[in-house]
Formats: sequence, structure tokens, C-alpha cells
Amino acid sequence: MEVANPSVSGSLQISTDVIAKIARLATLEVDGVNAVSLGTAGVKGLLPKARGRRPIEVMLSDDVAEITVYVQVKYGSKVPQLGSRVQESVKNAVQNMTGITVSKVNIVITGVAVPSADAVQEE
Repeated sequence: MEVANPSVSGSLQISTDVIAKIARLATLEVDGVNAVSLGTAGVKGLLPKARGRRPIEVMLSDDVAEITVYVQVKYGSKVPQLGSRVQESVKNAVQNMTGITVSKVNIVITGVAVPSADAVQEE
């Protein structure tokens, strides 16, 4: 991916891994997100890892990004509102930090993190 900067002769290349890292950090900033992951810890132990799949996928086409984020939410979170906040956070962070247009941010909810028994008893 190259982004032109008219004031400098040359080009700037931004890796999709960098875009994914920005998207991950923006996702984790949203209240109600427990983790960015492909699945719950219990399932990960039972199934072999999906080869080639990452918890954040970035597709670039004509200087426009489409980002898919796999999210584990905290129990009690309102999923539709949480998804909207994650979409907005990721889109704003990537566009502001890279100058790349984000056409879509897809959210896939992969699990719900339930509080541990100890945390429930303390409340």
C-alpha cells in the first residue's frame, strides 16, 4: 500500500499488519470489549488453529481498506451498541493515523467472557 505525500519526493508504504495493529488497539479501547480473538479459550484448546486466519483481517483495494475484527465481549454488554462503537473507533483510528479510507468495519462476535466465580461471589 502506498500513500502519496506531495510535499516529499518518494512514497510511504503502510503494511496491512500496521493497519491491523491500529485496529486492534482501537477495538480494545472500547468499553465492553474483553479481547480481540478468533474464539473462546475453551474452544481454542479443543480445535486446531485455523490456518491463515487472524483476529483482524485487512483487505486493501484501490487505497481503500475493509477491516474485519473478531471480538470477545464482556458479559452484560449490549452487543449492537458495542459493535457500532467498535466500528466507529476502528474507522476513525485507521483513517486518522494512516490517511487510508476505511469503507467497512465488519465485527464478528466470537464469544462472551463471563466473570469468574470468585468475581461473582465478591459482588
